Amino acid sequence: MSVMNYYSAKDMAAAFRTVRNNTIKIAEEIPEDKYGFQAASDSRTVAQTLVHIAMGTRFATAVHGEKLKTLEGFNFYSFIHPIIAEEQKSRSKAEIIQLLRTSGDQFAKWLGGLSDEFLAEQVSFPAGAQPPVKTRFEMLLGPKEHEMHHRAQLMVLQRMLGIVPHLTREQQARMAAMQAAKN
Repeated sequence: MSVMNYYSAKDMAAAFRTVRNNTIKIAEEIPEDKYGFQAASDSRTVAQTLVHIAMGTRFATAVHGEKLKTLEGFNFYSFIHPIIAEEQKSRSKAEIIQLLRTSGDQFAKWLGGLSDEFLAEQVSFPAGAQPPVKTRFEMLLGPKEHEMHHRAQLMVLQRMLGIVPHLTREQQARMAAMQAAKN
């Protein structure tokens, strides 16, 4: 059976790289002495959020790298505990940025090499889950979506720290250029 996705694995990898590069830009712009900042006492710090993002591809590579056909019996909590422990480790800004680069490059390279047939395979979820089945393609969009969710949190933290996020600055510059071109 030949399957054609209009959004290929290479497209997914390129989109993931774009998202990761924007995350790295945020990590670079936040001063290291602000990496301990958190919006609330029960939320992640900047550093923990960045490490969480760097670790965010591990679930996808575990499920799809092992070519699991079902998540029935997959112990998510025992899987996630070592990742949570990684978030708690003390790391320098440079170490965190390198972790983001390395994990992002590895995931994008792996993702870009997947076949349309593999992306079309279905993975079933435990009884009661909705939907009960997803394609690998649908599931592999998840790491990018997850990262964008947390990157939005980082952009709010940037604002709280008095930093205008780079994407906002770029949009403001485009708008100013369009306005200047009208005059």
